[in-house]
Amino acid sequence: MSMLQFDEDAARQIQRIYSTPDVVQQRAEVLALLAAQPGERVLDVGSGPGFLVASLADAVGPGGAVHGLDRSAPMNTVARDLVGARPGVRIDEGDALTLPYPDGAFDAAVSTQVYEYVADIARALAELRRVLRTGGRALLLDTDWDSVEWHVADRERHRRVMDAWEEHLVHPHLPADLPGELRRAGFRVTGRHLIPLFNPTYDQNTYSALIMETIAQFVAGRKGVTQAVVDAWMADLRERGAEDSYLFSVNRYCFLAVAE
Repeated sequence: MSMLQFDEDAARQIQRIYSTPDVVQQRAEVLALLAAQPGERVLDVGSGPGFLVASLADAVGPGGAVHGLDRSAPMNTVARDLVGARPGVRIDEGDALTLPYPDGAFDAAVSTQVYEYVADIARALAELRRVLRTGGRALLLDTDWDSVEWHVADRERHRRVMDAWEEHLVHPHLPADLPGELRRAGFRVTGRHLIPLFNPTYDQNTYSALIMETIAQFVAGRKGVTQAVVDAWMADLRERGAEDSYLFSVNRYCFLAVAE
């Protein structure tokens, strides 16, 4: 299979990535934009290791409810350990294409780095609209992988690695299409925001240093990218760090919408 497999090892790696200051800051911006209120019912589609679910539970308080939904059983195990005994919180196993909730069950929904993995975007967003009440809010955040800037010495080798990396998802350039897809699914887009991740130096506790490892594991053997090519690519990036010429940035595109 081409896409990433979210097994136990991948779940722990994603937990590490989502714990970096870069992604912690991204999560804070997402929370501020969604502005969950006490007593609200909120759904996190593709809840991963559960960090956002835990924060949403704190925001809605004991009078609210938060459901995290993920198709990966190992990821859900990590999330359940994280959220603990917070009241009104559930971690459910399920798919974005068939949400296991009744119509109008939620006041708000959020999804970060998920829909780029879903082949049938129209169906997934129609499901999201179905489970939101009229007037409910949705926040979707995804990446256009063309926005990645990584300083390397060998640009051609880097291009080959990143080209192979695009096989890890279905829609590597989804953000440009999301507003129209949301409108067709019955939403009105009310906000469009850019959240950049920027690593100007090499540090192991950053998004780029950890995603580098994930990319390296995924691309070896794809599109003619050998393990030797991967090793040289990683050595190149780490050398940039040693020489204080490291630079990484990627754009997250965030859309707010209201269910009509």
